[in-house]
Amino acid sequence: MDREEYVEAVLLAVESIPPGSVATYGDIATYVGQGGPRQVGAIMREYGGGVPWWRVIRASGIPAEEVGDTQLELLRGDGVRVTNGKVNLPAVRWNPDD
Repeated sequence: MDREEYVEAVLLAVESIPPGSVATYGDIATYVGQGGPRQVGAIMREYGGGVPWWRVIRASGIPAEEVGDTQLELLRGDGVRVTNGKVNLPAVRWNPDD
């Protein structure tokens, strides 16, 4: 898969995450079958503005500092419960097989 195809695959995966669910950067890489969390993060930084980027979060459940408050606010709007600035991943983790 070339870079353009990879970018498209990542963005399509992110668009597939339903409201109320989140995925980690690593989840997206696994789903797409290429790259890793850092590569997905780079794509999201560069191209992610047109997809529900806030549904992709660090594996710790804590958003990146530069988008933290906005991301948490958007997640709450999606119905994701946020406690002490953290998402409970096991409770809301996206399962593409569902």
